[in-house]
Amino acid sequence: MPSPRHLSAAVFCLALSSAPALANPISITDQAGLDVTLDGPANRIVTIPIPAASMITAIDGGPDRLSGMHPLSKSALMDGILGAFFPDMASIPSDVVGNGFMPNVEAVLALNPDLVFQWGHLGGDVINPLRNAGLTVATVTYGTEDLARGWIEMMGKATGETQKAQRMLDWRDSTLADIRATMGDLPQGARPRVLYFNRFLSEMKVSGPGTYNDFYIGLAGGRNPAAVEGAPAWQVVNAEQLMAWDPEVILLNGFEPDLSPADVYGNPLLAGLSAVKSKRVYQIPLGGYRWDPPNQESPLMWTWLSMVLHPEKGAWPLRKNIVEAYAWLYGQTPTEDQIDGILRLAANSGASGYDTFARTAKP
Repeated sequence: MPSPRHLSAAVFCLALSSAPALANPISITDQAGLDVTLDGPANRIVTIPIPAASMITAIDGGPDRLSGMHPLSKSALMDGILGAFFPDMASIPSDVVGNGFMPNVEAVLALNPDLVFQWGHLGGDVINPLRNAGLTVATVTYGTEDLARGWIEMMGKATGETQKAQRMLDWRDSTLADIRATMGDLPQGARPRVLYFNRFLSEMKVSGPGTYNDFYIGLAGGRNPAAVEGAPAWQVVNAEQLMAWDPEVILLNGFEPDLSPADVYGNPLLAGLSAVKSKRVYQIPLGGYRWDPPNQESPLMWTWLSMVLHPEKGAWPLRKNIVEAYAWLYGQTPTEDQIDGILRLAANSGASGYDTFARTAKP
């Protein structure tokens, strides 16, 4: 008869043989070029870059993997459609940073994350405290469509949602191809002068060459008068400079919560601008995230802007596209009222051509 010791050993070996296999390690390369290894798909993720929380939500179809995020991420999510889709987001901690993007390492450690996303371009001061605490960190960088695609690829791999990430990339490819086929042959003279204001209330700051805003202005059939060779990417300007550029279309950011087109129309120094006289000042939509920076809903932004700049050429069914995209991005269907809110129909009421986006669009 086997001894108790031998029985114990046999039971232990049987338990090992019947236990589920450990997940295969996942290796990703972050946007600083560093290799990051995970034991398996990351189930607890802290996001410090502001757009990252909404992108993880889209890639995973919900916020279950989000353990913590930047407070400005949380405000954007709760003020936008994702707060309505996923009200439990309100309970996700947002004390993971101190000033700016400096991590609150103690708060992050308390969340026991598998992975922390942090900005790479801000240097070691915001990255090293996390790594020195033994946390696994992947860095991301902001600014171009290629970098945004890298976010999607990296986050899809880190979560094991590679098929969803590929679908998001394919959507970007097909939308880019469609818009380029429609707008690509426009001569310069047919492209309106378009300015994007990254700030308007605190200071008048516009996007210049090499910015993501300049990219989609050109894609959608516009031209950015601030994007002259040698100019800085972000420029603080005065009314005199704006009059010299005389934009025909003005785009307003989604970062200043009190900003609306009325602030532009009501500024007497800007009354002579073509965009003001023709009522072509538009506040950019707010969906799962603000549409002005690169994000998971960028194809909707590109379509919207193409329709704003060239209503005679861009006849896409944007409201229908939003419903279809949200169904597979988030597993949710927005109501007509929610689509009105995403497109900021109230703020943009009276703007030239904006009735194109109404529930029953006028021909």
